[in-house]
Amino acid sequence: MTAARAGTGSGVGVALVTYSTKPRGGVVHTLCLAEELHRQGYPVHVITLGDPAVGFFRPTTVPHTVLPAPDKGTTLDERVFAAIDALTEGLSDLAGHFDILHTQDCISARAAAGIRAAGLPVTVVRTVHHVDDFTTPALITCQRRAIEEPDLVLVVSEQWRRILRADYGVDALVVPNGVDTERFPAVPAAARAQLRDRAGADGRFLFLSVGGVEPRKGSVYLFEALGRLASTHRLRPMLAVVGGHSFQDYAAYREAALASLPSLGLRPGADVIELGTVDDAELAGWYAAADALAFPSVKEGWGLAVLEAMSMDLPVIASNLPVFGEYLTDGHDALLPAVADSTALAGAMDRMITDADLRDRLRTGGREVVERFTWKASADRHRDIYRTIRSARR
Repeated sequence: MTAARAGTGSGVGVALVTYSTKPRGGVVHTLCLAEELHRQGYPVHVITLGDPAVGFFRPTTVPHTVLPAPDKGTTLDERVFAAIDALTEGLSDLAGHFDILHTQDCISARAAAGIRAAGLPVTVVRTVHHVDDFTTPALITCQRRAIEEPDLVLVVSEQWRRILRADYGVDALVVPNGVDTERFPAVPAAARAQLRDRAGADGRFLFLSVGGVEPRKGSVYLFEALGRLASTHRLRPMLAVVGGHSFQDYAAYREAALASLPSLGLRPGADVIELGTVDDAELAGWYAAADALAFPSVKEGWGLAVLEAMSMDLPVIASNLPVFGEYLTDGHDALLPAVADSTALAGAMDRMITDADLRDRLRTGGREVVERFTWKASADRHRDIYRTIRSARR
């Protein structure tokens, strides 16, 4: 197996292990946490699957190893188990450098538990960002084991601590996410204007959606809500969708959702545009070019895009999921219409379009939220946890 390594070293340290190099929430979390730990001088190393010649979706200063991702199988089961096998093989070669393997997803947790079972003296930590809606018995069992097998489980919200206790009998520790206010470069006015021109947003209110078209992001409800507004505004609002890379295959959902646009009075490519996966510089540009974030998720572990948008002064519409209620207040720092309710979502979007004072208040409230959640605070809490693990082992 050929792997790309940057800064590989020996000795006692923590490996943060994830499954991809693409900009999904858990991968972004992994990189940001690792970079803050590294900045503090803490011995940390990121291990993941991907293309060793390409690396992560953005440059990083943290020591890391990219193991070759296996060829994609024809089914989700095949892809998941092939990834577990590839990561297990790679971790078996690397684990002697680390005493703690901090895994960030189902795939990496199963791989780490496998090498621990083979006799390597590692402590397996797992952060559960959310639980996937797997449907096959093999993947449902795999996910359950990925939650039950680690020595310690962390979650990023109280809501998911309650879910894991009720559904899996696992007591987890809560360590909130952070946001890197310096992650995104400043966006000049000319670059903002260029992106709006590219989107065709001349004079139109531009909503931004981050995460692609998929069930968990509530994309169908967002399309329905936008359709309700299309005939009520002289300049109809529009939606730009960023992202879309996922280990799971949401092609059928995406195709059906996009096919529904004409029946909702929406024009694909004009009222709804897909931007695909973009780098950090372009993502910063879209946060700056948009007028509001529309993030009506039906399930989230935390919702990093909310903090990212707020760090860029973009007012936010989310949903009234319990996890959002842990750090957002409806009408103060975000609008939180009822989850999976396109009528309520359309009402919130209409308020956002028509009330400039509301947008200003939400921006001010958003800045207050961002100040409460830093990667330094998250990294400090993780260091305390790692220290406790080592003390108990000694």
